Amino acid sequence: MTDKFSIEKDAIRALADILVETDLTEIEYENEGHRIRVARNTNLATSVAFAPQAPAHAPVQAKTETAPAKQSTENALKSPMVGTVYVASEPGSAPFVSVGDSVSQGQTLLIIEAMKVMNPIKSPRAGKIAAIMVKDGQPVEFGEPLLVIE
Repeated sequence: MTDKFSIEKDAIRALADILVETDLTEIEYENEGHRIRVARNTNLATSVAFAPQAPAHAPVQAKTETAPAKQSTENALKSPMVGTVYVASEPGSAPFVSVGDSVSQGQTLLIIEAMKVMNPIKSPRAGKIAAIMVKDGQPVEFGEPLLVIE
């Protein structure tokens, strides 16, 4: 009986070490009908630092510059997936398209890397590139406007 307890005690210590190393909150191990579960207390108080707020009586300065007009997304080509956008076939090479370029249907406009796969984004129609709304290497979300084709 003492040998069995000794083995379990060693297993418990090993599992506790794994919790610390991996920053897990609980771990369970089962072998030959014996189950060991080790958990650690996660009810630690979290301190949150807040940035100091400006005094309430501080004057608010009026903006002197006008914000640039937001590009219309009516004719925007939207991202068909989540990933990282690339404007050229490889670093240092010329971009696929630039603002003002005429494009034809099926022409590659960008590449989106998703899960280590390079996906060419092709033009859905012929037209002229009015705006490019992403930068090389930028992460993009599904449905996010990439560029505008007029």
